[in-house]
Amino acid sequence: MIDLAVAYRIYPGVSKIPAYFSNDKFKMSEMCLASFQRALGKLHVKVYAILDGCPDEYVGLFRRILAGCELEILRPDKIGNLPTFSLQIDLLLKQTEAQHVYFAEDDYFYFPNALEKMVEFMRANRDVDFVTPYDHPDSYYTPSRHERHSVRPWGDRYWRTASSTCLTFLTSREVLQRTAPTLRTYSKGNGDCPMWLALTQKFELANTKVHFADVFHLKVWIRTWQYGIGRILFSRRYNLWTPIPALATHMESTCLSPLIDWQEEFVRSQQTLDSTSG
Repeated sequence: MIDLAVAYRIYPGVSKIPAYFSNDKFKMSEMCLASFQRALGKLHVKVYAILDGCPDEYVGLFRRILAGCELEILRPDKIGNLPTFSLQIDLLLKQTEAQHVYFAEDDYFYFPNALEKMVEFMRANRDVDFVTPYDHPDSYYTPSRHERHSVRPWGDRYWRTASSTCLTFLTSREVLQRTAPTLRTYSKGNGDCPMWLALTQKFELANTKVHFADVFHLKVWIRTWQYGIGRILFSRRYNLWTPIPALATHMESTCLSPLIDWQEEFVRSQQTLDSTSG
C-alpha cells in the first residue's frame, strides 16, 4: 500500500503570466516539481505524470526529480486541459493502492512537507472531504469575502473551509468515486468555480452579497445551477478546506496566495536547486 496516489499533469506552454521564470516554462516546471518533491515529506507516493505534448527533456526531468517515487509516465499528444483533467480522474479511480489521491497541476510552488501535512490533516479530521494547498486571494478581495467559513487550528496552521479552488487538490478515493460525475463537468465545459460550488454549497447560493454582486458572479451562479442542480438539490454538501497561511501558491503573478513573500521563497528555492544540480 502507498500513502498517496498523484496524477500530475503538465504541458510545455506558458499560460497567463507566471510570477517567476515567466518566459521559460521548463525552468519554472523544474522549480515547481522540485518543490512538489520536497512537499511529499515522508509519504510513500505513486505519481502518474501526464506529459501532454511535452518533449523528451520533460521525461528526464520527472525521472530525475522524482527518482524516489513510484513513477508512471503517460505522454498524450496535446489533448489539452479538459481531457487531461478527466484522465486524472480515471487514473486515480482505477488505482487501488492508495486511499488518498491528489490532483496536481504544473504551475504550483509548494513549501516543504506540504502534502504530508495535508494528508495528516485529512486523516485526523473526519469532516474533511477535500483539501487545497492554495489560499486563494479571491477569498479576501472579491465578494467571496462575504461567505461564512469554519476555521480550525491544527498543526502549524489555521484551516478554513472554502467554497471553491482551482484544480489542484487532495481527496480520498471514496469521495472521488462519489463526486466524479460533478468533477467531470469541468471537462464538459463547466468552469472550476461553479463545479466546486455545486459540491460545497446549498443554502449559501442564496447569499446575494456574493452571487449577485456583479455580472461575473451572477454568471458563475447560473452555471452552478446549470451543471449542478441535481447535486445541489439531492446530494450532501462536501467540505473543502484550505490552510492559512498557504502551503502552496498558484504561480500566476496576479493570484499569489497572500501573507507570504513568494519572490523570496522562489529565489531561495532556485538557489538550492542550482547548488544541488551544479
